[in-house]
Amino acid sequence: MKGRIFSGMQPSGKFHLGNYLGALENWVKLQHEYECFFCIVDWHALTSSYEDTRKIPQNIHDMALDWLSAGLDPERNTIFVQSHVKEHAELHLLLSMMTPLSWLERVPTYKDKLQQLGAQGKEINTYGFLGYPELMTADIILYKADTVPVGEDQLPHLELAREITRRFNNLYGPIFPEPKASLSQAPVLPGLDGRKMSKSYGNEISFSAGPEEIREKVRMMVTDPQRIKKTDLGHPDVCTVFTFHKLFNAEHAVQIEKDCRSAQIGCVECKKRLAERMVDMLADVHTRRLALERNPGRIKEILDYGAERARKVAAATMQEVNKALHLMG
Repeated sequence: MKGRIFSGMQPSGKFHLGNYLGALENWVKLQHEYECFFCIVDWHALTSSYEDTRKIPQNIHDMALDWLSAGLDPERNTIFVQSHVKEHAELHLLLSMMTPLSWLERVPTYKDKLQQLGAQGKEINTYGFLGYPELMTADIILYKADTVPVGEDQLPHLELAREITRRFNNLYGPIFPEPKASLSQAPVLPGLDGRKMSKSYGNEISFSAGPEEIREKVRMMVTDPQRIKKTDLGHPDVCTVFTFHKLFNAEHAVQIEKDCRSAQIGCVECKKRLAERMVDMLADVHTRRLALERNPGRIKEILDYGAERARKVAAATMQEVNKALHLMG
């Protein structure tokens, strides 16, 4: 019997390739091994960006488009928007009644983010921000997920979810499995200028980029600053282009490294090979995106269908929960 996964992302705009390699590529692999619930967690977005919500509908659309373009199958997976399944809020409320405040306050990232975002002028000293891990717990256990794909930095949140789950089961009976982590070792993708890829730096390659945009972006990448002429010996370990080769052109990376160090290949040719390899690897993504863009109503259909499937599972869970808490007549 397949295990069950829940994972979600906040709708914060279009992906770049770093986002894709960081999580989405792993999701596409996991969908063949697990029963998966993939959720666009729009309520979570409000915990730190509640002042202006005008971009949320477009961000939801863009995120769904990215997910589907990457290869998530809406028939194989349940793909939906968090706020379309009201049981998330119901379970969050019930969990908040029995979770000690001190558990939420000791989450390592809580005070750090409070200080970091506060320095940016955001007022986030709110109940919702403090209760973010509680809502995350509700998201996961509402579908009785036994596995959650996370990066190492998210482990404290998942451990708290496990604690809350144990407390609930001890108080009211064993309804929920304790979710375990599926650690994803996501590679760090540099931006065009060698810094971490980020929209705030303007150094990203958009996940929606077509072949010509990919080629143009690769041409802009910084290379070994000490290599002025083609005949100069290269140092691929400090070259952004070579980092991309290792991720997108792994089978030829060893030879490219040798050719660079011995000046058998110049930067222009190296970039050309990388660009064509990336265009080839992302061809199916581009094809799926174009098909979806030609049929804009299809995304809404998929999200509505996913919400309907999610609500059936969520309603059954809440019936068990309310019975255990003696809240059913």
